[in-house]
Amino acid sequence: MAWIMLFVAGLLEVVWAYFMKQSHGFTRLWPSLATFAAMFASFGLLAAAMRSLPLSVAYMAWTGIGAVGAFIVGVTVLAEPAGAMRIAAALMIVGGLVLMKLSSPA
Repeated sequence: MAWIMLFVAGLLEVVWAYFMKQSHGFTRLWPSLATFAAMFASFGLLAAAMRSLPLSVAYMAWTGIGAVGAFIVGVTVLAEPAGAMRIAAALMIVGGLVLMKLSSPA
C-alpha cells in the first residue's frame, strides 16, 4: 500500500508543477489554488508512505516520478522540446527508480 500512496503522491507532484506553471507566478487564482491543493495532497501521501518506507527510497521515488512526469507533461501538453539528451536524462531517472524499487525491502 505504501508504494501505491507514493506513486499517487508522485503523480500529484506532476499536477502541482503543471498548475504552478499555469498560475503565472501565483498571479492567477484558480491555478494557484489547484497548486496548493495538489501540493497538500502530495505531501500528505508522501508522509503516509514514509511510515513504512525508508526516507531515501520514498523521497527519491517521489521526486523521480515528479521529474519524469513533469517532463512528459511539458513535452506532450506544453509543447516543450524533447531532444535526445533530454529523453536520455528522463530514461536514466526511470532506471534509477527501478533500481531503487528493486533494492527496497518494503
